[in-house]
Amino acid sequence: MPTERFQFTGADGNLLAAALDLPDGAVRATALFAHCFTCSKDTLAAKRIAAALTADGIAVLRFDFTGLGSSEGDFANTTFSSNVADLVLAAGHLREHRQAPAILIGHSLGGAAILAAAAQIPEARAVVTIGAPSDPSHVTHLFADHLDDIRAKGEVTVQLAGRPFRIKREFLDDVADHNLAAHIAKLRRPLLILQSPTDDTVGIDNATRIFLAAKHPKSFVSLDGMDHLLTKQADAIYVADLIAAWVARYLDPVVNAPLTAPTEDPRQVVVTETRASKFQQQIVIGPHRLIADEPLASGGADTGPGPYDLLLSALGACTAMTMRLYADRKALPMDRVRVTLKHAKIHAKDCADCETKDGMLDQIERVIAIDGALDAEQRSRLMEIADKCPVHKTLTSEIRIVTTAEE
Repeated sequence: MPTERFQFTGADGNLLAAALDLPDGAVRATALFAHCFTCSKDTLAAKRIAAALTADGIAVLRFDFTGLGSSEGDFANTTFSSNVADLVLAAGHLREHRQAPAILIGHSLGGAAILAAAAQIPEARAVVTIGAPSDPSHVTHLFADHLDDIRAKGEVTVQLAGRPFRIKREFLDDVADHNLAAHIAKLRRPLLILQSPTDDTVGIDNATRIFLAAKHPKSFVSLDGMDHLLTKQADAIYVADLIAAWVARYLDPVVNAPLTAPTEDPRQVVVTETRASKFQQQIVIGPHRLIADEPLASGGADTGPGPYDLLLSALGACTAMTMRLYADRKALPMDRVRVTLKHAKIHAKDCADCETKDGMLDQIERVIAIDGALDAEQRSRLMEIADKCPVHKTLTSEIRIVTTAEE
């Protein structure tokens, strides 16, 4: 995904570091993302959620709150109120230079800040919280053993996630003064609450209180088995897909290009590096967009299927489609077909039926399961038809690949 990096002035006059992740094509909407307490815009969850949303045409602005990440200022001088003010200014920057955010997303304490800031961002059509506390003072449990010292001394350095942070009495007073339930009751926007029942940082009861305080339309999805920071890549992508699907109802419909006459010409496949990770690619096939990558063991980020995964997918899909066409044409009672494939390299000398006798060969193992009240002859015929799939024929015939440099 293309990313624009810039700075804007925060509530305390400091320059805040921001990253605007953009889709390769048209922007359907813009989202403003608020990160968790003491985190930064570059947490794995923030980056992965942004990457998945851009694939759905949604631009995402991530920025570091004052004193965090690459932003200027002293974290000790910030409060929950200053975080809310920074969010409003970030929305203002988008309004002035791009388009105002239609979607507000907040993770952990950033979710509480998003709920408090929403009333000051009139263009926002939908709000999403991920593992958000129902009361900003909930964050003080992270340094509960130091609360008395902070109030007595006015300022104490505490260890949070293995890093030192100075917490002032003003921060405690500020979070105690906020009535987040009142903000939630007046939200008047569709609200999606995402919370894990196994979150040991912000308990599931917080989601219950937010849900009860909010008015409809409101939705809750349980992130079963996920941790607070969404450290697993698959979890962050799942959350982003949920957000993209849910928020689509509250965005302007996508204007489709006018239909063209059918053509026999195959659609072009365009593959472009995203530079979001070492190997990640965006694949565009007509109106469809896919992500390809390599697995972690091969040095990739595993954000999508690998090249051989896609090759096997093409063969498997073609196999099942060809069998379906034949079964329907012959009125065979085939309920469903499942094709399982695996690719490997084998020694040519181990293949008795292969013409090549030296070096290594590619071998694709294909296992086909056929459901339905079929007799042995019908099943045998369907297995023969599987080998007549066009992709199968392509892979087993002579292939000519012509490569040229684009002018």
